[in-house]
Amino acid sequence: MTLETVLLAVGPTDADRIGQLADAVLEVAMPADATVVLAHVFTSDEYDEVLDRLEFDRTVDEIEPDAVAARHSTIHDLEDVFDEHGVDYSVRGAVGDHGSTIVDLATSTDADRVVVGGRRRSPTGKAVFGSTAQEVLLSAPCPVTFVRSDDHAG
Repeated sequence: MTLETVLLAVGPTDADRIGQLADAVLEVAMPADATVVLAHVFTSDEYDEVLDRLEFDRTVDEIEPDAVAARHSTIHDLEDVFDEHGVDYSVRGAVGDHGSTIVDLATSTDADRVVVGGRRRSPTGKAVFGSTAQEVLLSAPCPVTFVRSDDHAG
């Protein structure tokens, strides 16, 4: 299977693991000269909060999720890493349930690999994934790389 498109899905809790996520993507994307789709997925509540925080003018007809994602600091940090390594990328924003929306993005972008982050859910070190990561792992149309954060909080 040729690797042409890697979908890196990030959300509001991924700012602390940008380096780990970028490394995981670079490891698979660079040798294949693949394009990376940087996707920031927001729930409706998160989207409203981000619109306020980033001071978007809500009087305009409609604010596209792609534009909101492009102004998010997590995406900027990842863009810096990919620019530094000469990796082609595009930015996508989406609003909806995290898990199913990531799966939908993987399908619509024809992704060959999905990279998602998550946390270990118990201090005993059981391999229990959060609901978002679990849904993506079970439902994505392609292989999924799960990047666990270094923290071991339950």
